[in-house]
Amino acid sequence: MNKIIYGAAYYDEYMPVDRLDKDIEMMKEAGINTVRIAESTWSTCEPQPGKFDFSHVIKVIDAMEKAEINIIIGTPTYAVPGWLVKLCPDVLATTKSGRGIYGPRQIMDITNETYLFYAERVIRELMQVTAHRKGVIGFQIDNETKYYGTAGNNVQFKFIKYLRHKFHDDLEAMNREFGLDYWSNRIDAWEDFPDVRGTINGSLGAEFEKFQRMLVDEFLTWQASIVAEYKRSDQFITHNFDFEWRGYSFGIQPMVNHLKAAQSITMAGVDIYHPTQDDLTGAEIAFGGDVMRSVKNNNYLVMETQAQGFPCWTPYKGQLRQCAYSHLASGADAVMYWHWHSIHNSFETYWKGLLSHDFEKNPAYDEACIVGNELKKIGSQLIHLKKNNKAAILVSNEALTALDWFTVDGTAEGPGKIRYNDIVRWLYDVLYKMNVECDIIWPETEDLSQYKVIFAPAIYAVPEMTISRLKKFAAQGGILAATFKSFFANENVKVFIDRQPHGMDDVFGISYNQFTFPKNVALQGELYKEEGIKRGEAKAFMELLKTTSGQVLANYDHEMWREYGAITLNEYGKGYGVYIGCMTDEKTLSAVIRRILSLGGLRCQPYNFPVIIREGINSHGKNIRYIFNYSNQEQKICYEFSHGYNIICGSSVEKGQEILLPPWSVNIYTDK
Repeated sequence: MNKIIYGAAYYDEYMPVDRLDKDIEMMKEAGINTVRIAESTWSTCEPQPGKFDFSHVIKVIDAMEKAEINIIIGTPTYAVPGWLVKLCPDVLATTKSGRGIYGPRQIMDITNETYLFYAERVIRELMQVTAHRKGVIGFQIDNETKYYGTAGNNVQFKFIKYLRHKFHDDLEAMNREFGLDYWSNRIDAWEDFPDVRGTINGSLGAEFEKFQRMLVDEFLTWQASIVAEYKRSDQFITHNFDFEWRGYSFGIQPMVNHLKAAQSITMAGVDIYHPTQDDLTGAEIAFGGDVMRSVKNNNYLVMETQAQGFPCWTPYKGQLRQCAYSHLASGADAVMYWHWHSIHNSFETYWKGLLSHDFEKNPAYDEACIVGNELKKIGSQLIHLKKNNKAAILVSNEALTALDWFTVDGTAEGPGKIRYNDIVRWLYDVLYKMNVECDIIWPETEDLSQYKVIFAPAIYAVPEMTISRLKKFAAQGGILAATFKSFFANENVKVFIDRQPHGMDDVFGISYNQFTFPKNVALQGELYKEEGIKRGEAKAFMELLKTTSGQVLANYDHEMWREYGAITLNEYGKGYGVYIGCMTDEKTLSAVIRRILSLGGLRCQPYNFPVIIREGINSHGKNIRYIFNYSNQEQKICYEFSHGYNIICGSSVEKGQEILLPPWSVNIYTDK
């Protein structure tokens, strides 16, 4: 692949009229060079068992090849046809809410043998008519795959088998590790194993969710192996991973371990949706890109992002263009819209594509034309962007699940509202606004040597091996910065019995055994004197830190809590440990990060949000620097980098030169 993929999903099956030729004409005008087809339409491709009709697929491939537009084939397995459910109702997943009712997508049991039989058959039939085609450059397996809450008898049988292997058939060991004596939950015979859907035990429940995530790994590996039998060496296999959904892409996906699931594919893919208009910050684009770039330590494909979407997503002038380059600035080699045309019926009628329901040109389409034609000219300088980040953020599906069971702000009344991803994004977003670029790492990541700073937000449930790696990282000269709710329980969500933070008290020079919620608690101390800030604020949760060798950077300004540290710094070996014992205001967190960066010898960018700078090295070995203005106000900055030129307009820029950034704009520079 030697050019940026710029395209959209295209569904001839949904069209109320035949306008393929006109669509291709408009695609060519817009610089669209790739379409994604075939997913979502299993019932059209196989209207009855064994009766296949790929006429829509072949029709589109024929036309796109003639127009020299590439095609990505999506397997249609994430939305089952009605005849399959009629044939075998068990293909629908049984969840905590009972068995699903046919209608929505993604309601099947991905372990059901009947589903897998018919899914394999339609995949193979589709591959036979598409894989050999010249214009087909790759395959997307399934769509935003998750385990869909599947917890029927077959899944629970597999789970028991998994536990027997994990604990070497030792029930007593499992009872002890999971604490199942509590409320008479112990299990003394495997045949007595209860329905896991009703468990109140966080360890057992979290283990089941980990097992369910493994089902996703197995399912994607299974699909990829089928597609691999047909694909050419020049074709890729990808999948469009997604994130926790809060009306847009927000944080780590609870139902998928991205690192493990991505091992089955040849190139990572992702769907990223985000606010627009006044709420566009670029943070969701950056976070999603950093995750996907990190899963395979390589470039990735944006398989879906919004064009217009819902009314609240109708972009301001300049935003569609800005967002396209925002994806590329994180290392994407593709930007593809969901979708080309708007749909005239059913669930996603108002999830608008590049074209509105009238199929006519509109401002979003016009701006896509600008992007597509710019990429024809400069795309070769932007493709395969590589980064050499010295900071990383450690994320964990296990910590996420544990903090769903034991929410940060939970009380006797019930679960709270603050989740794991809130803490991750609290930290990530401040780093992003400070223009600190980060990789994403996982507890399984073995080699940490390339980093100078590692941030560990709320790493609540953590294996001993990960603790050992992080201790070694700090001892050898790294800076480890952890937040509250870290190093509290093992990977089985069993709380450690020694002082907290477990195994890391010497790294951070602290311990604690009490914590509470802040109420009218301010922060004060050395940190604020250096920053010229009067004081900060403790929010949501606070640990009462007692120092051993650690230096207190901030303490709680409260008559009852003043003796306790809130933020501490400690020398450990050749490096440092920084511990943030409470959720803070943004200014405080920014001040802590500046201290951490200075300890690591990392340069702070001279600009903060709304000016965002993303950098990397292109395939020609040239430095590429994206400078964004995520605001509706013109920004004026001084170019603080080496002499270079703007690759869009071709103008030179000198170090120290003043640059004007119009609202919702991007400038792209390379060194001379």
